[in-house]
Amino acid sequence: MTSPLTLISLPLFPLHAVLFPGGHLPLRVFEARYRNMVHGCREAGAPFGVVTLLSGQEIHQPHLPPETFYATGTIAAIDSLSPLSTGLELLHCSGRERFHIATARKLPLGLWVADVELLPADHTIPIPSYLRHTATTLRLVLQKIPQNHLEGATDAQFADCGWVANRWCELLPMERKLQLCLLELDSPLVRLELVADTLERAGITP
Repeated sequence: MTSPLTLISLPLFPLHAVLFPGGHLPLRVFEARYRNMVHGCREAGAPFGVVTLLSGQEIHQPHLPPETFYATGTIAAIDSLSPLSTGLELLHCSGRERFHIATARKLPLGLWVADVELLPADHTIPIPSYLRHTATTLRLVLQKIPQNHLEGATDAQFADCGWVANRWCELLPMERKLQLCLLELDSPLVRLELVADTLERAGITP
């Protein structure tokens, strides 16, 4: 059995959000610790990790207890970084592999880093006939969103269980706990089946 790939001292960006593989995440970056992290990653051509906050705030507040975050996260690759105003930058990043935190530690200036094990990437699984409505409905929804980042999505992506499931996980107004459970699932087919159940309960049909 192949041992999982381990990344050492991966910088972390704890957020009140969940990033899925293949997803897009725009962020306004203004705190010094994260601006320095982003610039360092960009210069090195390195990623960082996005993890979901369980408690605490995205903004560093020394008088409060440290942030706590979910142990499963997603590698984020930097797509672009542009200034908005003095001390404020707009970061666009995209989700890559999922990971599980082995150990995490907070550095003196407030940045979290972690040793992480990468989780297996989704296998490409064609969408079975009883779930094809999830892809059809996704296309219809995206057509109604102007200038969305998925305008260049391919037919192959719309035919893949994992890709379609992940996009719904980003679009649907799910509870954070459910999003995290879906992120952790290793089976993209099961993930899409659960998404289909959510769509049915919400009355969303093609």
